[in-house]
Amino acid sequence: MKAQLLEMSTPDGPFTILARGGVVLASGWTASLADLTGQVHPGLRPDAVEEVRDLASISSAVEAFYSGDPVPAMAVPVLQQSGPFRAHAWEVLREVKPGFPVTYSEYAALAGNPRAVRAAASACAFNAAALFVPCHRVIRTDGSLGGFRWGLRVKESLLAREAA
Repeated sequence: MKAQLLEMSTPDGPFTILARGGVVLASGWTASLADLTGQVHPGLRPDAVEEVRDLASISSAVEAFYSGDPVPAMAVPVLQQSGPFRAHAWEVLREVKPGFPVTYSEYAALAGNPRAVRAAASACAFNAAALFVPCHRVIRTDGSLGGFRWGLRVKESLLAREAA
């Protein structure tokens, strides 16, 4: 399975996308493919990677996000593989409205199990498709940011951009 790799420049630093057939496998604020592939389920990892200059609607969605419209990113197809709760939780994240972050407790409830706060946090931690599955929209109950694979500076910037 061959995949395409695109690095885009953003105000938050390099944003790299690994995709196959117009579907995002992994993405994040890094210039290193190795930072992305570890999050991809072994059954989805590509055998070969081709660097490209554009990924059509995927690239457009990133540009739209950084131009103030986060909606197109939620329409980009994403392929991640895991157990039923985590897979469902990733879909739920795509329904969290930009500018209205939820707490980990609220996220667990939205995912169908209010007591599964740790499982919800784990879904965020193992999300390979940052931005397109917006785990940055989940914060701690006390309002602090919590963690973010790509750094708290990036998470803070994304949330501020969506709140504007």
